[in-house]
Amino acid sequence: MPAYHSALNEEPDVRQVGNMAILPIKTRIRGPAPVADPEQADIVDETLDLFRANSLFRNFEIKGPADRLLIVLILFISDCLAKLGNAKTVPSQIEASKSLNTLSVDNFPIPGDANFPLNAHYAAAASRADSEYLRQYLTQVRQELAARLVEKLYADGTGKPSKWWMSFQKRRFMNRSLG
Repeated sequence: MPAYHSALNEEPDVRQVGNMAILPIKTRIRGPAPVADPEQADIVDETLDLFRANSLFRNFEIKGPADRLLIVLILFISDCLAKLGNAKTVPSQIEASKSLNTLSVDNFPIPGDANFPLNAHYAAAASRADSEYLRQYLTQVRQELAARLVEKLYADGTGKPSKWWMSFQKRRFMNRSLG
């Protein structure tokens, strides 16, 4: 059974930095990301929808620039779940939100950095300005993804994260981690 790929691979006129797509997102967080149509799913919605199915795969064939962004975001969700799962006590929704927002803005490697785990599959940014733009874009997308993930984790109203989501905290998509 093949992994699920991004439906946004076929989007026309998408800006790329290196070989990663810069896709529009629905957000109120300030940053350089283009604004998406509020009626349509964006890459963050797609990542949340495909995370659990794709996290079961060790191999993933990259079919376009949106898949490269999808991989980075799926690995970020894995890191988020691991961070929440490693907490000494079960975090409340507010604690989880703070913790994941901190994780999303922490310094992280981008394609082209020596410690980026998937450099073999990603091209480095062409210039220092492109590299900085990519870092700002990924920071904004990570913040939005963390906020929407917390909403999903605590959607049942019990004050505890969903066991169906937390059961994926030890799974490693492609046996990799961003951290």
